[in-house]
Amino acid sequence: MPFFDRDGARIYYEEKGEGFPLLTIAPGGMKSTVASWANAAVDPWESYAGDFRMVAMDQRNAGQSTGPFDLEDPWGAYAADQLGLLDHLGIDRFLVMGCCIGGSFILELIEVAPERVVAAVLEQPIGVIDANRDLFEQMQKSWAGEVIGRRDGIDAQTVDRFLTEMWAGEFVVSVDRTMISKCPVPLLVMPGIDDYHPTETGREIVALAPDARVLEPWKDTPEHIAAATEQVRRFLVEHAAAG
Repeated sequence: MPFFDRDGARIYYEEKGEGFPLLTIAPGGMKSTVASWANAAVDPWESYAGDFRMVAMDQRNAGQSTGPFDLEDPWGAYAADQLGLLDHLGIDRFLVMGCCIGGSFILELIEVAPERVVAAVLEQPIGVIDANRDLFEQMQKSWAGEVIGRRDGIDAQTVDRFLTEMWAGEFVVSVDRTMISKCPVPLLVMPGIDDYHPTETGREIVALAPDARVLEPWKDTPEHIAAATEQVRRFLVEHAAAG
């Protein structure tokens, strides 16, 4: 099984397909893993392997990946893992598609390395609002309990400090609205329709970003999901050619 090591982190990853690189960042909140793509309505890991060089990974401290808890810049640490893996694979510029928390990871990547991201697809991005803050707190506690239970030497206080720092923001959490209003990367946004992925968050990203398209409705019927899968493919192929 392939692993990539950097600064004390050990990251499990998978590759398949050929062509322009497409990094895929899976759903699942703090438990984002390669296998989590099976739960997505539009699953690029299965749908686009014939079109692109696909890269997927278990995020730090999810699935088979492990690593220290960065108490100063949690989102930056995840971005460093993702960019470090791409460096390891010899990939400079790339497309990226993320679902759920993957949208927030993508926006952090764009903030850190905008020159490397050719275009991005955000499938049902998360958004923290007053109505769902308790749900995200429950998700964090579930992940924390699993991490503490399976790793020796991890104390609850450290994990709590990490989560407090990581989830201190609002909106998409990883970046603020000002960053999105200056985003230089073309975006295709598929707003969510549930409590973890508020429709208003996806629509606001589109309203703020200088070069963003919205795709909706896309998840309410099997026909819309099938059509969305093809529309996403066309968006990615279009920008791969330009990139």
